[in-house]
Amino acid sequence: MAKRRWHPGMKRGAAFAAVEADARASGARNPAAVAAAAGRRKLGQAEMTRRSVVGRKWHARRAQAQA
Repeated sequence: MAKRRWHPGMKRGAAFAAVEADARASGARNPAAVAAAAGRRKLGQAEMTRRSVVGRKWHARRAQAQA
């Protein structure tokens, strides 16, 4: 699997989606779990938790604005 680096043209979650697609192509049973494990290894548990909180708040605000 080639190492993917973030660049300004990438959208949010693009690197996660790329790892997930590679895992799916390799035949992983749960590609999202593979991508999450790779993210935890690269970024650490604290950073993954911080990003999760940011994403949840973003989605909550977006859902509230659409309602």
